[in-house]
Amino acid sequence: MTKHKFTVGQSAVYAPGRMGHSVGRTSCKIVRLLPADNVGDLQYRIKCVADSSERIATENQLSASF
Repeated sequence: MTKHKFTVGQSAVYAPGRMGHSVGRTSCKIVRLLPADNVGDLQYRIKCVADSSERIATENQLSASF
Protein backbone atom coordinates (compact mmCIF):
# COMPACT_ATOMS: atom_id res chain seq x y z
CA MET A 1 0.00 0.00 0.00
CA THR A 2 1.37 3.40 -1.01
CA LYS A 3 1.61 6.17 1.58
CA HIS A 4 0.43 9.72 1.02
CA LYS A 5 3.21 12.19 0.26
CA PHE A 6 1.44 15.13 2.02
CA THR A 7 -0.05 15.38 5.51
CA VAL A 8 -3.16 17.10 6.87
CA GLY A 9 -2.50 20.80 7.48
CA GLN A 10 0.45 20.94 5.10
CA SER A 11 0.64 23.72 2.51
CA ALA A 12 0.93 22.71 -1.13
CA VAL A 13 0.59 24.11 -4.63
CA TYR A 14 -2.33 22.82 -6.68
CA ALA A 15 -1.69 22.75 -10.42
CA PRO A 16 -4.49 21.03 -12.31
CA GLY A 17 -3.23 19.74 -15.62
CA ARG A 18 -4.96 19.60 -18.94
CA MET A 19 -3.36 17.41 -21.59
CA GLY A 20 -0.06 17.57 -19.76
CA HIS A 21 -0.04 21.36 -19.35
CA SER A 22 -0.48 23.30 -16.14
CA VAL A 23 -3.62 25.45 -16.30
CA GLY A 24 -2.97 27.48 -13.16
CA ARG A 25 -1.20 27.22 -9.85
CA THR A 26 -2.98 27.85 -6.57
CA SER A 27 -1.78 27.74 -2.97
CA CYS A 28 -3.78 25.33 -0.84
CA LYS A 29 -3.86 23.42 2.44
CA ILE A 30 -4.39 19.68 2.77
CA VAL A 31 -7.67 19.13 4.62
CA ARG A 32 -8.06 15.34 4.45
CA LEU A 33 -6.30 12.28 3.08
CA LEU A 34 -8.49 10.22 0.75
CA PRO A 35 -8.06 6.74 -0.71
CA ALA A 36 -6.78 6.18 -4.24
CA ASP A 37 -9.10 6.71 -7.18
CA ASN A 38 -9.97 3.91 -9.61
CA VAL A 39 -6.69 4.50 -11.51
CA GLY A 40 -4.63 4.16 -8.32
CA ASP A 41 -3.71 7.83 -7.79
CA LEU A 42 -3.80 8.90 -4.14
CA GLN A 43 -6.27 11.73 -3.48
CA TYR A 44 -6.55 14.67 -1.10
CA ARG A 45 -9.28 17.05 -0.01
CA ILE A 46 -7.72 20.52 -0.35
CA LYS A 47 -8.80 24.05 0.52
CA CYS A 48 -7.60 26.83 -1.76
CA VAL A 49 -6.14 29.83 0.07
CA ALA A 50 -7.30 32.51 -2.39
CA ASP A 51 -11.03 31.79 -2.45
CA SER A 52 -11.56 29.24 0.38
CA SER A 53 -13.04 26.72 -2.05
CA GLU A 54 -12.54 23.02 -1.40
CA ARG A 55 -11.95 20.31 -3.98
CA ILE A 56 -10.43 16.91 -4.46
CA ALA A 57 -6.97 16.68 -6.04
CA THR A 58 -4.79 13.75 -6.96
CA GLU A 59 -1.24 13.57 -5.68
CA ASN A 60 0.22 14.27 -9.13
CA GLN A 61 -1.64 17.63 -9.19
CA LEU A 62 0.12 18.78 -6.00
CA SER A 63 3.64 19.91 -5.28
CA ALA A 64 5.39 21.02 -2.11
CA SER A 65 5.00 24.66 -1.11
CA PHE A 66 8.11 26.58 -0.05
